[in-house]
Amino acid sequence: MPLVNSILSWIMKKRIHQIELFMKYPCDVQEELLSRLVTLARFTEYGKQYDFSTIESYSDFKSRVPVNDYESLKDLISRTMHGEQNLLWHSDIKWFAKSSGTTSDKSKFIPVSEESLEDCNFKGGKDLLSIYCSNYPDTQVFGGKLLTLGGSHSINTFNHDSYSGDLSAILIQNLPLWIQVMRTPDISIALMDEWEEKIEKVARLTVSENVTNMSGVPSWTLVLLKRVLEITGKKNITEIWPNMELFVHGAVSFTPYKSQFEKVIGKKLII
Repeated sequence: MPLVNSILSWIMKKRIHQIELFMKYPCDVQEELLSRLVTLARFTEYGKQYDFSTIESYSDFKSRVPVNDYESLKDLISRTMHGEQNLLWHSDIKWFAKSSGTTSDKSKFIPVSEESLEDCNFKGGKDLLSIYCSNYPDTQVFGGKLLTLGGSHSINTFNHDSYSGDLSAILIQNLPLWIQVMRTPDISIALMDEWEEKIEKVARLTVSENVTNMSGVPSWTLVLLKRVLEITGKKNITEIWPNMELFVHGAVSFTPYKSQFEKVIGKKLII
């Protein structure tokens, strides 16, 4: 897939100029984004409550809209989960990211809009790849498969038209087509609930793939890599996936896992 790698690397490198503008004019970018969000949400129940239609600046927003925690928005979130729309955001909300709570509840459910997925999560991923491709112009990261190890999601018990689950699972479910084509394993396996069975299936299905990059929580990714070594009898991952070059992680500090990863993989990765 050299041609695909060249095209995608070129596309990603082009975005670096926009990223540099964000870095050069951070306040202007934030003011413009705030204005756009307020305008889009002005006719929602929340927007009408605080008269978003007359907010013209950050100062207006700061003086009028209170600082919220989960408890103060819980009623609106619960109503959204039961199927009401146009409460906190103007477009339909069908996804809810389940998170361990710092609230009185065992879990909290964060509404996830299509705009949030595209403008925050997916654009953030593109920015990361843009910086990587800019720093490593000879990368072959798009020449193989992206191995993703995410959580799971299930139909929301409050409303059968909405879904809740780990944010990683929501991202995998909604990835753009060009990423879906390049990732492994199949979604039906990537989103399995039973982790031990998932690890076993992912390990056996990906040993024959040309995996060039991975993303996931370090702890479970490490378990997967060790299982891959057990199945193949190899000493390190480089013997199985010689073109592996990038690991994208999140949720926890990578420091406690760094030496273990380098030992299992057999070479230093860009992390």
